[in-house]
Amino acid sequence: MGLGTTADILNKEYCFEFDKKRQNAILVSYHKYGPSKQNFKEGMVDAIGSLKKCLEKFEKTGNTEYLIDVANYAMFRYMYPQGKEYYQATDSKDSAGIDGICIKEIQEV
Repeated sequence: MGLGTTADILNKEYCFEFDKKRQNAILVSYHKYGPSKQNFKEGMVDAIGSLKKCLEKFEKTGNTEYLIDVANYAMFRYMYPQGKEYYQATDSKDSAGIDGICIKEIQEV
């Protein structure tokens, strides 16, 4: 079984609608709260604290709009790291892991 092209995989495994909704939320937030650089880089807004609030709200309501906000707050923290935060690609050994069992693990048993 072939894996398919990058476009094939992304068309099946990626949600472009999610990205569009994230972008729309950024535009609204820009007008509502001001530039992200000022809010997050300068530490006026805690992106991780805000992310946690949105995740909690999603868990209470089931409204997936809050997941859009979670993703945007994660992106802001990535864009404007605080303190000694950094990006380093990891392999499976250092992965945080998943909560559950994936289909590939089941198939390999």
